[in-house]
Amino acid sequence: MKADVKKSSQPSSPVPRRRILVVDDHPLMREGVARWVERAPDLEVCGEADNAAAGLAMAGKLKPDLILIDLSMPGRSGLDFIRDLHARHPELLVLVLSMHDEVLYAGRVLRAGARGYLMKGVGGSHVVKSIRDVLDGRIAVSPKMMSQLLQEMSTPPSPGSHAEWPRLSDREFEILQLLGEARSTREIAEQLRLSPKTVESHRLRLMRKLNLKSSAELFRYAILSRQGQPAQAPENPDGKAGD
Repeated sequence: MKADVKKSSQPSSPVPRRRILVVDDHPLMREGVARWVERAPDLEVCGEADNAAAGLAMAGKLKPDLILIDLSMPGRSGLDFIRDLHARHPELLVLVLSMHDEVLYAGRVLRAGARGYLMKGVGGSHVVKSIRDVLDGRIAVSPKMMSQLLQEMSTPPSPGSHAEWPRLSDREFEILQLLGEARSTREIAEQLRLSPKTVESHRLRLMRKLNLKSSAELFRYAILSRQGQPAQAPENPDGKAGD
């Protein structure tokens, strides 16, 4: 009579969880994101920061697999923060979760080095899915935004449309958006860590590139652009993106 031979079952080793660093200046937002991420069996939050400088330092110290960031934080422009991360940690994956309209920012965020752009209205399950998409090597944007990006690549922009804004430099674009928030020159200078004189120089270049004749016209254009409305500025064929 043959004895039954029982195979010893060894417990399978747990799959390492991918490490996520969350950078957002709103504590409730960080707490909510951390809750979403920690529910996922394959992800964990390795750290949190409330500003770009702290986020940059923690990225170097904690070595996360992905950093989830907001665009609007004190002390550093969001686009500059992405460029800093990309320059210092080129292997670090960046996903933006922002309140700003994806139509205005997603293309610039991707060009700066991020791998995806989400608006804060999306649900937690969508954020987790997008984190996994980026970790797996895919770009994470909404279907609507992906369609627009592909269309912008294949269709010449019309005057006054959002698609023509890539000819503005990132700094000019940021100043245009802050003007649309009714920020003063001094407030813009403090936000972007520039001198008021430099901000004024960018304002003049914006007026020239957009073929606007006065500060009042520039302000109106900025307000309409923030509202997502086409601002019908005549095409200026001499306008070229600067630094």
